[in-house]
Amino acid sequence: MDAINFQCKTFKELKNEELYKILRLRAEVFILEQDSLYQDLDNDDQKALHIFADKKGQIFAYSRILQPGVKYSETSIGRVITLENLRGLGIGKLLIKESLAQCFKRWPKTSISISAQHRLETFYANLGFTTVSSPYLEDGIPHIKMSYQKAFIN
Repeated sequence: MDAINFQCKTFKELKNEELYKILRLRAEVFILEQDSLYQDLDNDDQKALHIFADKKGQIFAYSRILQPGVKYSETSIGRVITLENLRGLGIGKLLIKESLAQCFKRWPKTSISISAQHRLETFYANLGFTTVSSPYLEDGIPHIKMSYQKAFIN
């Protein structure tokens, strides 16, 4: 795969077509593929930073960043997606690294929390996240809360 160029936009900066493609991808993966009927549109998109990569007009990787105080007291990353036919190529790792970089660029002295699907615990642990909760159900799927702590230098 060629080099991936991620974009980071606020809700207001997203073009209508980009927003449509993001919401379509989220519905395809989280609702249809994972067979989880839930309300994806949660009124947090307007407060979020949207990280995504596209090729030839198709968004194939996406995450959403929420500033401290929106979902957790710390920054959070969520709605992490890699298009199904591109999984296993390392795109998800690049997406998380870009998401972490954007978080620390904007909120350099905060930790980052995620609500990760339990089956992805090792994936996130290999990227530096630590499990901080027991498994719990979220939208019918087992999840765990995980945290990423950056070493802060004063």
